[in-house]
Amino acid sequence: MSGDGRPQGPPSGAPAQTDSQSQSQDRDRFGSRLRAALGTTPFVLTKLDQFMNWARGNSMFMLQFGIACCSIEMMHSYATKHDLDRFGAGVPRASPRQADVLIVPGTIVSKFGPRMQRIYDQMPEPKFVVSMGSCTISGGPFHDGYNVIGGVEKIIPVDIHVPGCPPRPEALIYGVLKLQERIRSGEAEHVPVTVKPYEIEAFGDLERDALVEQLTDEIDADDLVMRYDWETRR
Repeated sequence: MSGDGRPQGPPSGAPAQTDSQSQSQDRDRFGSRLRAALGTTPFVLTKLDQFMNWARGNSMFMLQFGIACCSIEMMHSYATKHDLDRFGAGVPRASPRQADVLIVPGTIVSKFGPRMQRIYDQMPEPKFVVSMGSCTISGGPFHDGYNVIGGVEKIIPVDIHVPGCPPRPEALIYGVLKLQERIRSGEAEHVPVTVKPYEIEAFGDLERDALVEQLTDEIDADDLVMRYDWETRR
């Protein structure tokens, strides 16, 4: 500081401080205690990322809407026999702003395409997409239709493809588990993975718990369906 109160520059002959040196000093100043305790390895940040990926993979909020017949199998995967909720992915949301996983089960037509894009844009990041069924993946038997979009991937990015017409609930559950693996490992980069049929066979049928077995024995299937008298039309 000079006599008139103005900051004094570096003495003559001293080299001027470069921007890289200034940034290095700032890093040392703000991270000196952390570096002294943990060394140069970003241990805390790495573990925090792993923890966030683990929590995100085990707490998935799903947004699903019935477009076509694959929706029946999707609903079945949430029922008591398969119970997708036990895998940490059974919290369906009614609003895209509260969901991070989008399940698309059906044919995408040209009129619905912009609305699909809008729904996807309303979801907060990070967000993931599961394409369920042949119609969603490639248009299925309707791929030659004048108004059918040959795959949802032409509109929004897809993480998991679950082929089938329609896929079984076990296939959808296996696809969701594959998505969870990618999220936990930090590999979910919108490079789609297709569930293979032989993987579903190796996955096998899910065991039914004791409560389901008990209810199956106690409830008569005829009591679950409203009886209709064809003679009286009532």
